[in-house]
Amino acid sequence: MSNLKNMQGKAALVTGAASGLGKATALKLAAAGADLGIVDINAEGLEITAAEARELGVKVFTQVVDMAQREQVVSAVDNTVAAYGRLDALCNVAGIIIMCNAHEMPAEQWTRVIDINLNGPFFAIQAAIPHLLESNGAVVNVTSTAAFVGEAYAGAYCASKAGLLQLTRALAMEYVHKTIRFNAVAPGGMMTNIANNMTMPEGVDYELIKRYSGLRGLVEVEDVAEAVLTLASGAGRGYHGACITIDKGITAG
Repeated sequence: MSNLKNMQGKAALVTGAASGLGKATALKLAAAGADLGIVDINAEGLEITAAEARELGVKVFTQVVDMAQREQVVSAVDNTVAAYGRLDALCNVAGIIIMCNAHEMPAEQWTRVIDINLNGPFFAIQAAIPHLLESNGAVVNVTSTAAFVGEAYAGAYCASKAGLLQLTRALAMEYVHKTIRFNAVAPGGMMTNIANNMTMPEGVDYELIKRYSGLRGLVEVEDVAEAVLTLASGAGRGYHGACITIDKGITAG
C-alpha cells in the first residue's frame, strides 16, 4: 500500500456500511489503519462489518441510522468525533434506487430517494465540515453514472445522484481556499444489495435499460472502494471538485 494511503491515527465515517460498497469501503479504510464510525439502517449487517474491521486492528464505532432522518445523521457525525476526538474523512456511500414509471411514482417514494441519496449526505457534510477543516480532511460522495446519463424508470435516482455531484462541485468551490477536499466517485452498475433487491415496474421496456447497461459487465465493488480510499486519504491530495468515473465505458459514448 502506498504510504499516502496510510490512515493510521485518523478517523473516518462511512455511511451504508452494512453491505456492498459501504462495507467494502469501511474495510479498505480499516486496512489502511483508520478508526471507523460506520452507520447503516441494517443493524445486523453493521455489526458484521464492525467485527471484520476490528480484526484488522482498528477501533470501530457503530450507530444505526436512517439517512432520511437529519437528527440521526448529525448524531452519527457528533458521536464519531466524540469517540476519536477527530474526523479525517466522511464517505457518503449509503444509497437507494426505486425503479418506477415516472407518472406512477408515489410522492413518498420520490421523497425517500431524495432524502437518502441527497439530503442525508448534505446533512452529514454540514455537521462534518468544522471537524474536517481542523484535520485537513476529505469528503467523498458516491454518486453514479446516473448523474451523467438519463436512465429510464430511474428519475428520482438520476435526480438525486446528479444533485449529489453538483453539491460536491459547489462545495469544492465554496471551500477552495480552505484545506478540506470535496470529491466524488461515480460507479456503474455493481453487484450489491441495491442491484439484488431492485424490481422493475410493470411493462418495462428492457431495450431502454440496455442503453445504460455496460457492455463489459458489472463494475467490481473492490475497485470502487479503492477509489474512495484514494480520495479519502493523502493519495487524493491533488483531487478537489473531481469525480472519478468507474463504469467500464458506459459514459464514454
